[in-house]
Amino acid sequence: MPDQHSNEPGHELHIHHPRRKPGLLANLRSSFLTGLVVIAPVGLTVWLIWTVVGWVDAFVLPFVPDAYQPETYFKKYFGEDTTINVRGVGVVFFLIFTVVIGWIAKGVIGRSLIDWAEGLVDRMPIVRTIYNGVKQIAETVFAQTENNFDKACMIQYPREGLWAIAFVSTRAKGEISRRVPRDGRIISVFLPTTPNPTSGFLLFVPEEDLIYLDMSVEDAAKLVISGGLVYPTDANGTGDVPPTPGGIPLAVEAERQRDKLDA
Repeated sequence: MPDQHSNEPGHELHIHHPRRKPGLLANLRSSFLTGLVVIAPVGLTVWLIWTVVGWVDAFVLPFVPDAYQPETYFKKYFGEDTTINVRGVGVVFFLIFTVVIGWIAKGVIGRSLIDWAEGLVDRMPIVRTIYNGVKQIAETVFAQTENNFDKACMIQYPREGLWAIAFVSTRAKGEISRRVPRDGRIISVFLPTTPNPTSGFLLFVPEEDLIYLDMSVEDAAKLVISGGLVYPTDANGTGDVPPTPGGIPLAVEAERQRDKLDA
């Protein structure tokens, strides 16, 4: 029986249309994007490793005597017509050579030779500039040191009320500590940028303005790199926050939303 109030003012007739299911093409597109999200990181990682190993082999193997070349052994045991491209041999030679050089450099004789060679390089104007720049970069990247970021924190940046993740460096010392008009300790922190955490800002912040975090520096770096999409596991047991409910990749979820709108 029709509703007797359906024609009265203020009442509207609502008709519910059944929602259409995504078609075959939409399902194939969603599956393709899901597979792409899974395959792309693995494929790019394997390609990058394969390419870097090839570069090292191409640079190192020409310096290896012919008697120790892998092709020499293959031709000796399997025939002169055998040609096998073995990647990674140059990497092995490079690692062995680097370890030996490092072991020699730690000794007295090795340090004396390095000092003599660096003194010789310092007499060459152009070579000196290039060598010192490369040496500084190498020491910064590869030197084993304990002066690393050991704590993640939050500070108000770029204004009060907005919070950003930063990494605690050291306690400010010397003139920096004396010049800052504060009675408490001044902490130097590094504020990284998203999604490239290698660039950022060096800030000197009063310690009372810092909020130390329980998460590790690695987890905080993941949070910064992901733009807030990947959260570490906290003390309450909650894990990484997925980009969308159910852990569906953003690209796939966007396609589903477009399919719903088209329907």
